[in-house]
Amino acid sequence: MRAYHAIGIVAVILVGFGLKLLFFSAPSAEADLRGVRSADMDIFQMHQNNKTLPEQKIHDMTFVFSEGD
Repeated sequence: MRAYHAIGIVAVILVGFGLKLLFFSAPSAEADLRGVRSADMDIFQMHQNNKTLPEQKIHDMTFVFSEGD
């Protein structure tokens, strides 16, 4: 008798979860295009901005291998 109760509880939980997904689905995402001026790129402006960007020196040791014995 206890097995029937456990199966019934699991079935009720699964049905409840399925109904929740059906009625309370997540809203679809939409892009806000009002903030975008245009889709084209100004190459001259990109080159001008590149001269004022800060640089960071790094000590890259990605491919440094030790000498074998």
